Amino acid sequence: MAWDTEGTRKRLKEAATAEFAERGPDGTTMARIADRAGINKERLYKYFGDKQALFDSVLADELEKLAASVTHPDGPFEDIGEFAGRTFDYHADHPELARLLLWEGLSGAPAADGSNRTKHYRDKVRAVAQAQRDGHLATDFDPAYLVFMLIAQAAWWSAVPQVAHMLTGADPADPEERAKRRAWVVRAARKMAVPGG
Repeated sequence: MAWDTEGTRKRLKEAATAEFAERGPDGTTMARIADRAGINKERLYKYFGDKQALFDSVLADELEKLAASVTHPDGPFEDIGEFAGRTFDYHADHPELARLLLWEGLSGAPAADGSNRTKHYRDKVRAVAQAQRDGHLATDFDPAYLVFMLIAQAAWWSAVPQVAHMLTGADPADPEERAKRRAWVVRAARKMAVPGG
């Protein structure tokens, strides 16, 4: 019987994503990840090497999914609000991503796939700077800081749900509350970034 390598790798990555999001790289073990996937620990080491390499691979994959899902509009950032809204949607649907990023930041280790991620973010900064030069976006914000603020306001709802609950008293699982939060993110992005917003 042939071994389903891709299926095995997928199950291991899904288990690792859940474990790392829940416990962080220092709080889990390769054995826990293998047990969660129902796969032998040696296979996990064979496919991914050590735990840090696995964490880096998981985070890089999750960020690639985000980038593929939340592309900026065709042409310049003419609707920066909708870009922020799609970023909010992705984080609301994938709260594990914010947790993985927080664990990465807490670890003090070099960023996973740092050169590719830096290129990706700098491409966004260049696109925002071009939209500013073209008059689509306000010029009173440094484009790098603007991109960071857009990501923060979209993702922070999922990163610290306890703070959102303390402030709003609302359940994030309520569809009306989610729509309200998204609308706020879209409106805030437009107010912040669009001339006369």
